[in-house]
This record gives sequence, C-alpha cells and structure tokens, in this order.
Amino acid sequence: MKIVFASTPGQEVKVQELVQYFYSNIFPRYFSDDEIKQFEREGVLKLSGDFEGFDTLRDAYQVIACLQTVISILESIEPQCEYKSIFDKNVSMLMEMGMHFPFSFAQFNDARGMKVEMLSIYSSAANQYLI
Repeated sequence: MKIVFASTPGQEVKVQELVQYFYSNIFPRYFSDDEIKQFEREGVLKLSGDFEGFDTLRDAYQVIACLQTVISILESIEPQCEYKSIFDKNVSMLMEMGMHFPFSFAQFNDARGMKVEMLSIYSSAANQYLI
C-alpha cells in the first residue's frame, strides 16, 4: 500500500499567481499586447483541465518549482547559454504536467532588448492611486 498526498488548494492558488506573474511581468518585457492576447486565446500556461494534472502534492510542487525557475532565468540580467538546458528541462516538465508553454529559450533571448519599453495593459500598475 502506498500513501500519496493530494495537492492543496494553496498550491493551486500559488500556480495561478505564478501564471499571472508571467502575464503581468514577464511577457510584457518580451512581447506586444497583441501577442499576449494571442497567448491567452491559445491557453499559454493554462492547465488542460482543472488541476487534473496535479494528482499528488509532488506534482504541484514540481509545477511551482518549474515556473519559478523559468521566471528566475528570464528575469536574470544576462541569461547565460548554460541556462538553456535548465530552461528546456523545466519547460519540458511543464508540458508533461499539462501546461501549454510553446516557447524556446532562443525566443526570449532574441527578444531581449528588442522590445521598446512602453505601457502595456498587462503590466502591473506602479501604484494603486489614480490622480
């Protein structure tokens, strides 16, 4: 007999927060608003099903760790070539867990610095108040 622990609602919330972080902080650095809208339509970083891929506590933690690792690599000042294998491994694990992430390391690396800083409807607000 083997005992496994199911994923918790807190983990599901954490995954949703990380996905939202991608859309509000990562994607606007590399892609236009139209491209990000297309990502939403395609279901990028959306689970196929309603957390069905998270059968166990381990699965949920693995997805959280993969998302955090990819975020860390993409937020680094100068991503090194040795990060590519780590990026690819984590993206592969996300795909295995049912999350659609159709990007390669090269797409982000090539887009770095090419996008002109501008306002995005997806970016987080600098503050809460409107004057």
